[in-house]
Amino acid sequence: MNLKLDPQLDDFRAEVRAFLRETLGEDVIRRSRIGMHPPNEDDRRWWNRTLYKKGWVAPAWPEAYGGTGWSPIQRHIFEMECRAAGAPELRWQGLRLIGPVIYTFGTPEQKARYLPPILKGEEFWGQGFSEPQAGSDLVSLRTSAVLDGDEYVINGQKLWTSECNFSNMGFFLCRTDPAVKPQAGISMFLFPLDTPGVTVRAFETINGDYANCEVFLDNVRVPKSAMLGAPGSGWDQAKFLLGNERTSSADIEKAHADLMRIRTIAATELKDGRPLLEDRGFRHQLTQLHLEVEALDWAVLRVLLEAPSNFPVAACASVLKVRGSTLQQKLSELAFSALGPRGLRLYTCAEGFAHTGDDPLWPLHTAGVTADLLYLRACTIFGGAMEVQKNIIAKVAFGL
Repeated sequence: MNLKLDPQLDDFRAEVRAFLRETLGEDVIRRSRIGMHPPNEDDRRWWNRTLYKKGWVAPAWPEAYGGTGWSPIQRHIFEMECRAAGAPELRWQGLRLIGPVIYTFGTPEQKARYLPPILKGEEFWGQGFSEPQAGSDLVSLRTSAVLDGDEYVINGQKLWTSECNFSNMGFFLCRTDPAVKPQAGISMFLFPLDTPGVTVRAFETINGDYANCEVFLDNVRVPKSAMLGAPGSGWDQAKFLLGNERTSSADIEKAHADLMRIRTIAATELKDGRPLLEDRGFRHQLTQLHLEVEALDWAVLRVLLEAPSNFPVAACASVLKVRGSTLQQKLSELAFSALGPRGLRLYTCAEGFAHTGDDPLWPLHTAGVTADLLYLRACTIFGGAMEVQKNIIAKVAFGL
């Protein structure tokens, strides 16, 4: 692989940086860098609208559907620069997950109905895949959709629907044919969350906030047109979506930002009267993680650039998911360790977003670190559990 980037990309990077400098305010940057989960909702909606006006809201989408036409490396640079500048994190569920599924599998009518509101930030989506008895083993889902005249009647329960309490639309996997092979009897449905019979209940997670929900579907009636694609095609759509999610789950932009955050903490916090960053043992840990981040960065670039590989893309995506999730946990652990006793304080989202660091006992860098550590305990589960990813690698890459 040629490790030298095209010099013309320097101009592109400069253009992105100039836009970010001119657009992002100090308060937005402060709230974004705190790294709370979920991020500030008002900031995200504002950023979505801002990028839409600029024409940069969906870099990975085809130009025909509102994308930028950028190369994979340009998209990578854009994401890296946004994170480094402290831009808000956009909602994945619409732009990265269901949007590409709709323009790949949807009818012309569905594309015209759903894609523009996603781009404009007018509609936000919740992902209804996992269930109480069907998480990593998604094929065993029980939520049913039964055809009744011109409508489907949906009954069941979904769990771990991230940020569904901030959404007005949902995409749900349902079983439409229980008599066939499990994978062949699943279909995907798109419908508003205010449809009669839909109940969304947020619940508290270990980081002290309410970003996850359970969704109850009780005799929810939706038209036939709510089904995406043909009956029984939901499993193929889900695999397509999860492949995109797992590639994104390497979260290399966050990894680089976390390294910067750890250095900031270690330059301020003291050990034996000297900055922690001067401690030999700590520098060794930080250097080791820096090397792992750089290695993952180049692995992501190989996948984005479709560099020659002996292994299928699905296996590569799972490798990125495994390595990215593990690295996120390591980085959060080192950041928490660098805080020392200050890490014992857990900020909720409301407290974190309001934190300005005016109290010298609680500098600006203290907010969000512990919440991130706790939130990321789940990152080796969501998007496909670690054990499942390793099975995919073993089967797809090595035929085991």
